[in-house]
Amino acid sequence: MSHLPDLVALSLLPCCCWLRVAARLRRGEPPDEVLRALLDEQWHDRPARQADVRARASDALAHARAGGIAPIGWSDASYPVAVTTIVDPPPVLWTRGSAAALNAPAVAIVGARAASSYALSVAERLAADLAASGLVIVSGMARGVDSAAHRGALAARGTTIAVLGSGIDVIYPPEHAPLARDIAQAGAVISELAPGTAPLPQFFPLRNRIISGLSRAVVVIEAGEKSGSLITAKMALEQGREVLAVPGNVLSDRNRGGHALLRDGAKIVESADDILEELGMAAMPCASRTAVADPVLACLTPGEPSDLDAISERTGLSPTRLLPRLFELELRGAIARVGGGRFVRC
Repeated sequence: MSHLPDLVALSLLPCCCWLRVAARLRRGEPPDEVLRALLDEQWHDRPARQADVRARASDALAHARAGGIAPIGWSDASYPVAVTTIVDPPPVLWTRGSAAALNAPAVAIVGARAASSYALSVAERLAADLAASGLVIVSGMARGVDSAAHRGALAARGTTIAVLGSGIDVIYPPEHAPLARDIAQAGAVISELAPGTAPLPQFFPLRNRIISGLSRAVVVIEAGEKSGSLITAKMALEQGREVLAVPGNVLSDRNRGGHALLRDGAKIVESADDILEELGMAAMPCASRTAVADPVLACLTPGEPSDLDAISERTGLSPTRLLPRLFELELRGAIARVGGGRFVRC
């Protein structure tokens, strides 16, 4: 029996329920039982409200089927492993494009909407160089730095993921509809919000945790003191991801937020090589040396898939620290992903 309708209904609960949803699902509770318990907690004396949540979930799935949108539920093998490690992963990700892109090693590039020509040029160049190195570029498809990063990845014929602050069929800003189509063809456009959801202001800070959650590192380009990009950087640090920043003009207010990140210890970025070096991808050791030296690889056996929890237990590394190592080994061809968030040694 598919749990997808229950997971969609869970995604429609108020945001005050999200942490409890994640905690219960992580404990292995069936989604239908989690939904029943939380509906009773929220509206035990309002059965009509409970019925409305289930009806809206059914409508969302019908809307998705009609629009060619693929919902990926928490229990689906293609649900991104990296996102499961954040505090409040969404029960469902609505997707257009390649689900495989969601589980590939990725770097987020974020920054100002009203970006300078310098910031746009840097974002496009960094994204192109990183995409050419095999990394997926993640951003929010906003005006400015975000869209420049997506376009840079596309120009290099790489893979890019856009995380929306609206329903996946409600493109914002509307002029980026052609860009969204190109991204879906070369990667994926995703949202945690049900199809048809309008781009309300409160949704954009929330989606930032998914941008950082999908990524091994977040690169900030031109962020003011109150930039939304700083929210993404803060979430990245909380999730155990790397945070890097591009320096800007000290005579302008445009990058005060970015310079504050640098003062607080973020790595300075002048080229894609700086990012690759931070991720341990600048110099790839040979396979034989990796096999001897890497304790993560040593705990895996050819032909015997292991999930993230099992590998974490064997190595003593937390999932947030373990995932970058697994992605690096996968990029080297030393291990392979076999579905269901499991890995096997090659």
